[in-house]
Amino acid sequence: MFWNGIPVIRKEIAESMTKNFGLTQKEAAKKLGVTPAAVSQYLSKKRGKTKIIDQDILIEINTTVERIIMYDNVNIVSETCRICQILRSKGIFPPPLDSCDDEK
Repeated sequence: MFWNGIPVIRKEIAESMTKNFGLTQKEAAKKLGVTPAAVSQYLSKKRGKTKIIDQDILIEINTTVERIIMYDNVNIVSETCRICQILRSKGIFPPPLDSCDDEK
């Protein structure tokens, strides 16, 4: 998830912030807690190359972006984990090998 999922999620969030909500790359970077160069790489598809096409997930990503933009106290890590769980529940990314989810 760390190498494949998180960059894809960040890329989708950065794209939504800039294209759907009109933030600059610098503003999106600040909200995401990454550098403007990282956002530039997400938008130019140098990071997070996979495109999410599942409409339910894209809706959840836009919901996350709305929360991040509207509220200063939104935890981006928690939001990213929430999207990761949705991706895993849909079988897009497998659960980690040492997942505690199997014990529940």
